[in-house]
Amino acid sequence: MAQNSARRVALVALRIWRRNKEFADAITSSLLSEGSLQSSDRAFALELFYGVLRNLTLLDFWIGEVRRGHVDVDLCDLLRLGIYQIFITNTPEYAAVYETVELAPKSQRAIVNAVLRSAARDRQELQEKANSQPLHVRASHPKFLIERWEKQFRTDATEALCAWNNLPPPIYARINRLKIDRQTFLERYPKARTLPNVSNFVELSSSADALEQGDCYVQDPSTSIACELVQPQSDEKILDACAAPGGKTAYIAELMANQGLIVGCDREPTRLNLLDQNLTRLGVRIAKIACHDWTKSVVPPEIVLAAPFDRILIDAPCSNTGVIRRRLDVRWRLKPADFNRMQTRQVQIVLAVFPLLKAGGILVYSTCSLEREENEDVVQQLLGELSALQLEEERRSIPFQHNLDGAFAARFRRRTN
Repeated sequence: MAQNSARRVALVALRIWRRNKEFADAITSSLLSEGSLQSSDRAFALELFYGVLRNLTLLDFWIGEVRRGHVDVDLCDLLRLGIYQIFITNTPEYAAVYETVELAPKSQRAIVNAVLRSAARDRQELQEKANSQPLHVRASHPKFLIERWEKQFRTDATEALCAWNNLPPPIYARINRLKIDRQTFLERYPKARTLPNVSNFVELSSSADALEQGDCYVQDPSTSIACELVQPQSDEKILDACAAPGGKTAYIAELMANQGLIVGCDREPTRLNLLDQNLTRLGVRIAKIACHDWTKSVVPPEIVLAAPFDRILIDAPCSNTGVIRRRLDVRWRLKPADFNRMQTRQVQIVLAVFPLLKAGGILVYSTCSLEREENEDVVQQLLGELSALQLEEERRSIPFQHNLDGAFAARFRRRTN
């Protein structure tokens, strides 16, 4: 019965995701906040929901092989859930079939039972057929993304990227050295696993205690690239133009030893509330928060009065193709036109922010995108439009090369003449 409840939560989550177009993480946070499931059943519900989303195209291929003709969307959700259990989680067939059938309305139970039993019976043949399908089917990614990445990275690297995206992400966290040093952290949380080449990051099996105490902040080590390119110094004035939820802001404050001023800006009040909560928990004392949309309105006085800034970080809104492993439903939201649309917005933000940078100051532009339109092409467009900008350095993290999330950052200096 407990697992049946977990399956029901997963089914409800799938239907909300399909009907309401909500983000997967927001759906699970809402559904699981009720606390009606034990921890093991919560984990099972998450595995089912996220697992189906990761394997959507592949599951639909198998359904199409077993059930010829039209399958209505509600029935399809049930079949996805059942076939995912049978083919990928290796749930015992009787449990996967019986419990999934129990979720169906009586009018559909016979169909669900027949399709799942047929899939289980022909499992080996169906898996062999899947192995011969194009990569976008086998790896459950939109075909246009596969084609883009094959041009950019080559076929073998694209396969590695898709495999990376389909792995459950580990919990990485940055040790918050505003509150605790590395050695004390490792002694206090002995289950934390250190990571090579990034001494201030760890892998955690559970982040709840350390996060609640403000001893760490959950983020991938790739996020540190942009902050370290900023090279913030104590007693400087720094603008974090797109700051929420605050991981980079807090790291910059740490690098400044909590001395100076950071203005953290975002356009949505709800995100600013989250930014404020995170910075407070992490012990950041030098941040002021401002609400502003860089693409729409006049810069508010609280930002103008703090200018000019010594350094500015623009962690721009982007397609998130570098973090699909963590935001797994992003792949199903993207459209081919999104990359040029995002580029236009990204350039617009930089052009609006640039006048706030002092002569000789540093501007860092960053994304968690893998796409050239949002990274290298933006850099070249900025250099063409802003003659006062001088490019000093570019860094990137590519999942299949660096075993971290994808990220890009470019460091500019404003010329003094």
